[in-house]
Amino acid sequence: MKILSSLGLLSAACIFMSINSYAQEPIWDGNKVELVTKKLNDGVFAYYQKNSESLEQQGIPLATSGGFIVGDKGVVMIDTMLNKRLHMQARAFIKQTTDKPIIYAVNTSFHGDHAYGNMYLPTSTLVIQHQHTKDYIDQHFEADTQFMIDNFGKNRGIEEIVADTGDILVAKDSKLTLDLGDRNVDIIDFGFAQTGGDLFVWDPSAKVLWTGNPIITVKPSLPWLLDGHLIETLATLKRIYAFLPIDAQIVPGHGSVMQRKDILWHIQYLEAVKTQVQQAIDDGLTLEQTVEKVKMPEYSGYVLFNWVHPSLNIPAAYRDLTKK
Repeated sequence: MKILSSLGLLSAACIFMSINSYAQEPIWDGNKVELVTKKLNDGVFAYYQKNSESLEQQGIPLATSGGFIVGDKGVVMIDTMLNKRLHMQARAFIKQTTDKPIIYAVNTSFHGDHAYGNMYLPTSTLVIQHQHTKDYIDQHFEADTQFMIDNFGKNRGIEEIVADTGDILVAKDSKLTLDLGDRNVDIIDFGFAQTGGDLFVWDPSAKVLWTGNPIITVKPSLPWLLDGHLIETLATLKRIYAFLPIDAQIVPGHGSVMQRKDILWHIQYLEAVKTQVQQAIDDGLTLEQTVEKVKMPEYSGYVLFNWVHPSLNIPAAYRDLTKK
């Protein structure tokens, strides 16, 4: 498949993409994925693909994860999923747990598997997005959905999606606190992470963080430098790691619940990329020579390694460090 030259459109693709040369079908199928839910604390739940715990250890990319928080005033839903089928699975978990209304829904990014389900929310639900997410959807929605259909597959419910953007917008490098009555929930922009508009959802009382795509799942998955910015992404992940208490639980963008220590794998990978690519630049190597030199087989357990590492992350790091 021809790789798009526009990183803006490329970043509309998420972990399910078949953009790598060795997959003719989507990595996960929105018509087949079954979700499960897990209680993390009183009123705090994650949902993610069934069998995630075993599949992610094999480096197999998984469907979108999300969750919900139940407070006295109502429910916050985190990520509304790719299509109606998956959205309604997540909604069923909420309905089984509480009869309180969904008063807020947070999109952690503009990626369709995290935001397309907005159109199926109750009309009273307020959608929370980053300003960058709304801007991207307003400007690129038609091209984005076509890109998703081309790569995710036809007849996965994407054709019927209508753009539904934020009612409440979070500005760059800011935080929004939601008052649910018995608890507060923070919606945080920690800095550039993957799209420039990534939101993290933090329940301080339960010590649970939803990360969206900047942290895909546990080892051996790897960060995707979709829009470049190695230096900023690495700094953001370090900032998140320092922010979290040691006993925090993390719901990643595409996997089961992680621990704080699991973030170190992603940080160490990006640090190694930075060190080795910088050395290649200092040695006067071209981009092509750098890709050939910086193999890093110790990180190759991820099924998409042979696309993500040499075709995306090393070029992004080379451009970022050369610009620096």
